[in-house]
This record gives sequence, C-alpha cells and structure tokens, in this order.
Amino acid sequence: MASEIARKESKKDKKDRKEKKKELKKKATKKEASDEEVEAPEQTEAAPSGTSNRATLEEISIDLAAGVPLSKKQQRLLKKGKLNLEKLAKKNPPVKPEPTPEEAAAAAAAPPKSTKSEFGVWIGNLSFDTTREDLIRFIVGKTSTFGESASADEDIKVTEDDISRVNLPKKENKIKGFAYVDLPSLKHVTTVIGLSESVLNGRKLLIKNANSFEGRPAKDAGATSSLSKNPPSRILFVGNLPFDTTEDNLEEHFRHCGDIVRIRMATFEDTGKCKGFAFIDFKDETGPTTALKSKLAKSLINRPLRLEYGEDRSKRTPKREDRPERQERVHRSEPAERFERPARAERPRPPKRSFRDDDNSNKRLKSSVALANAQRASAAIVPSTGKKTTFD
Repeated sequence: MASEIARKESKKDKKDRKEKKKELKKKATKKEASDEEVEAPEQTEAAPSGTSNRATLEEISIDLAAGVPLSKKQQRLLKKGKLNLEKLAKKNPPVKPEPTPEEAAAAAAAPPKSTKSEFGVWIGNLSFDTTREDLIRFIVGKTSTFGESASADEDIKVTEDDISRVNLPKKENKIKGFAYVDLPSLKHVTTVIGLSESVLNGRKLLIKNANSFEGRPAKDAGATSSLSKNPPSRILFVGNLPFDTTEDNLEEHFRHCGDIVRIRMATFEDTGKCKGFAFIDFKDETGPTTALKSKLAKSLINRPLRLEYGEDRSKRTPKREDRPERQERVHRSEPAERFERPARAERPRPPKRSFRDDDNSNKRLKSSVALANAQRASAAIVPSTGKKTTFD
C-alpha cells in the first residue's frame, strides 16, 4: 500500500510541474507582446509621416536603359550557342530615358545634322578597298585645275567643303562596289560626271547622276520569273491542299483570278478524297499570274498553298518523225527520191503464214505413238554365223 501511495504522489507532482511550466510560458509571451506595443509608438514618432519604416531603409532603383531580361528558353539557347544577342538587341532595343533639361537645351543649341542633298552622283565599279577619303581626294584632285566660278560651258572646281555626304554601302565589312556623293549644285554634279572612266585604285569608274535611273530594267521585266520556277502557262498547279478539298471549293476560291475551263484534282481510288494537289486550267495566262500575285489565293481553310505554273501539254513540240523540214535539212545534199516513201496503203504487205490441220510435216508425234511405230528386233533364235576360236 505504501508503494502505491508513493506512486500516486509522484504522478501528482509531475502534473503540477507541467502546469507551472505552461503558466510561466504564457507570462513570458505576454511580457514580450507588451514590450513590442510600447516600442512601436516610439518608432512611429521617429519616422516621418506618410512613410513606413521599411520604405525609409530600402530604396528601389530602376535602370531604364537596361534591356528586356532573357526568358528561360532564350537562356537555354544562349548556353547552346544558338542565340545571337546582337540580333535580339536590335529587335528589342532598350527604352531611352527622357533627357534632362540640360541635355535638351544642349541638343537645341547644337547645329542641325546634314541631310541628303537634292544633287548628287552615283559612282560605280569601285574596288573593295576604297575608302571615303579616297573618293574625296580623287574628286578634289581631279577638279583642282578647274575655275572656281566658271561659265555655263566650263567645269567648276569642287572643294572638300562642297562634298556634304559620302555614302559607301557595306556588306560584311566590305563595300558593295558603289557609292553616293552629295554635292551643292547641278553644276558640281555635271563636273564630277565628266570624270567618268577615270582610274581610281586600278579600276575605271562609272559616274552617273544619282537621280537618273537610265539603264535599269523595267519593273515588269522578270516579274513572272520571281513568282514561279516554271515558265508562264495557262495551267496553275495547286499543292498542299487539305484531304477534304472538293472541286467546288477550288472553283470558288480561284474564281476571282479568271475564267476556269477545267479542274483536275488527284483523288484516292478507294475513298475519292483529294491527294493534296490539283491542276486548274484557265482560259489564258492571266489567270495563273493573278493567282500567284494575289494574297487571298495563297491560303485555303487556314492552310498555306503551294502555287506554281503547270506544264501546258498543248505547247509541246511535235516528234521528230512528224517534222519533214528536219529531214530536208539533214539530207539536203542527197536526192529527194531516195527518201520518198509510198503511202501506208500502197505498201506491199508480206504474205501471211497459214497453219493447216492436214499439213503434218510440221507436227511432232507424241512419244507413245513414236514408240509404238518403232521397228523392233525379231524374238526368234538366230543361227550363229561366227567362227569358234580355240586355244591349245
């Protein structure tokens, strides 16, 4: 009994200890909360009105000149070396910040940039190592002997100040072989044009008026060649068609291009559906040309179409047999009587071979009949006619 009473007392002691610990924890948390409430008003009084404590400590800085950050896909491509940052920067240029009042005043006070002049010359056949200084030195040196204020019939002197702009188009850090030079007046242009066929860096220059477009091909020349690989024809090839396309859809889609004579659409034998391409015969060549130029005709049911000129079989050259003029050209030196052939109706026909049943000369006997009719040896005893040879 004494042992049981001791156990009960020990359990009560443990419960009392746990409750005392909980009360101490509650009192500690209440004290911390009361201390924070006391400190908070002091901080708010020290901070300026209208701003928080974090806002005073942290300042947000934004760089307006920075570009757009790369996406995760662009970062992966950059690691693989498949992304060109220069091209990406051209597509998404950084936003320029607004100029300050000082910069705006300096820009207004700066002299205006030189614009393109109405008078200029085009200089062609340049060597690829020609520079802007070479052109200026060439023009100034060649015209240094001319007068400064010449009459209408004489050339005028061109100085370095008269050349307001020299444009040398480049491709992959090399000039394209021509340049544009701006001059102040038409008289200066005429003077520089007179220097054509002069030699610069080992090449004879070709100089023309920059506003003159003589010698250029017409706009319509070669227009059809850029539309299709095949020569122009009245037949239009249409590819990349959906499988559920019908002839009515094609007729309605290309009706605005011209008069349609026939539509030939390739179909499957079992289902009768479109194989993906078709040929449309128009009345003339304007129909396919209009379809190739039209933007509306290049897509059907949200699907891009492949349009080309088709082959016109009616324009095929005849065979060599049907061209008598070629025979005359080849055999011009020989007499014509040799090549005159009689008409097909007048030609003698070879005799036909006749196969008769009564003619047994060409027939071959069966093996059984041949064996039955074959001559056989006699089965009788034949007397001996030979001599007996004996050996002693």
